[in-house]
Amino acid sequence: MDNIEVSVVLPAYNEAGRIEDTVERTASALREITPSFEIIIAEDGSKDGTDRISETLANKYDFVMHLHSDERLGRGRAMVRAFKASRGEILCDIDVDLATDMKHLRELVQSIRDDYDFATGSRMLPESNVKRPFKRGLASKGYNFLTRFMLGSKLYDHQCGFKSFKRQSLFAIMDTVKDTHWFWDTELLVRAQRAGYKIKEFPVEWKHGGATKVNFIRDIFGMGSQIFRLWYEFLWD
Repeated sequence: MDNIEVSVVLPAYNEAGRIEDTVERTASALREITPSFEIIIAEDGSKDGTDRISETLANKYDFVMHLHSDERLGRGRAMVRAFKASRGEILCDIDVDLATDMKHLRELVQSIRDDYDFATGSRMLPESNVKRPFKRGLASKGYNFLTRFMLGSKLYDHQCGFKSFKRQSLFAIMDTVKDTHWFWDTELLVRAQRAGYKIKEFPVEWKHGGATKVNFIRDIFGMGSQIFRLWYEFLWD
């Protein structure tokens, strides 16, 4: 394994309009933090040419890896595949819309350097600076409250697409996560807390990135059902 400090996974589904800019901005931010990094585009069954652009970027830059799937794997499964292909000791996943201000990337990486097992940006802390539609903010608050209430989580934001992991800690728990799509992040963080891992949650500046891949009704209800599924599992532990 090459000696790489930081691997950043960008989960991408139909992101032809912004994947190139995201890779360039992510690389620029990483250069300020570490000389040793890679960017993995976890491209999940895109139909809009994201695969071709990603492959061009991988050919252009030796620090870019493109993982393509012909069929939609789901966000969680695509990220697991990317993490297993990664080479870094510090693993990150960042949403392609870069809704979280990249000035926070240094803290995301430094948290793992400081011996946290997991770190996550948070839109729900008093110091967070968030701009997004009222309806989505309300749904997110309800979802996170339910996660705290039913699953015993001590975190305030489980779905912010700005997370980092100590490689050894993530790999010790990753395969216990059953969800393969949007609930993957939440289940991972809840299981990590129950296993006693050290998690840092810190406030971020976050701006709604425009079109979202979350189907508001279907996916919110789907994630709600996953909360109950996990609650039921823990009930019998």
